[in-house]
Amino acid sequence: MVGALGRSLSRTRARLSDALRHLVPSQKPDEETLEALEEALIAADVGPTTALRLVENLRQAPVDDESPPERLRAAMLETLAKSKTEGNGPPDGRPQVILLVGVNGSGKTTTAAKLGARYVAQGRSVIFGAADTFRAAGVEQLEVWGARLDVSVIAHQPGGDPAAVVYDTCEAGRSRGINVVLIDTAGRLHTKDNLMAELSKIHRAAAKVIEGAPDEVWLVLDATTGQNGLRQAEEFLQHAGVTGLILAKLDGSAKGGVALAIAETLDLPIRFVGTGEGIDNLAPFDAEAYVDGLLGEDQ
Repeated sequence: MVGALGRSLSRTRARLSDALRHLVPSQKPDEETLEALEEALIAADVGPTTALRLVENLRQAPVDDESPPERLRAAMLETLAKSKTEGNGPPDGRPQVILLVGVNGSGKTTTAAKLGARYVAQGRSVIFGAADTFRAAGVEQLEVWGARLDVSVIAHQPGGDPAAVVYDTCEAGRSRGINVVLIDTAGRLHTKDNLMAELSKIHRAAAKVIEGAPDEVWLVLDATTGQNGLRQAEEFLQHAGVTGLILAKLDGSAKGGVALAIAETLDLPIRFVGTGEGIDNLAPFDAEAYVDGLLGEDQ
């Protein structure tokens, strides 16, 4: 995990490197160093509020306290304290139902495939629900991954009722004794009222078949969009019943600091991070590995 996150965060770490280089362990940082660090953190999409708080923490530190790099690391870990991987465990005697939600282009379908591969590798049976009925390419993409993973895909005609897909997928998962039901939903934040009504209907459809479903609703957030994606997510979270986040495309971003902004702003745990394009490039979020990846091993 440390290696995968370190590689994924290389572009963000490069953006921070000059400012971090001036944090000398034995010296209290001067104002020029602190201002440069704040600018670098904001550029890495840590967010202005979080960046200011981290820098102020260094500014107010006693002279003989822990070294500035150690203090920065500890403050980042404190910010990420709620971003743990513990969630609702697999229920006994019935499938675990997981909905993936998010804005257009966030990487939900690819993330569904990666999650499916992860669960199959753990020896758990999986079924996919292609509930993004408005995007034929997304359904086809999920069917391709299903064939590669030997995982069944429940899909309807393009433009069909997403809730009906969810109902049929949950029914198939229950009748076949499947461990995990993974449902890929549409991302249409620009029609928010219709989308939220649709999500409510999807929740009801799942619960009609499997009491207590869905067990998890994971918001897939594109790391490359940084603060823009975060603002969209804030609006999305008001109605979707989200229980955690998946930070996709972290490897392609110089804005990887957004996980800190997520932890502080959204008050939701980060469950997984995408560390590459491969089917196995998805890892549980680990706060210590993430901070080490941002600051570099020498910090």
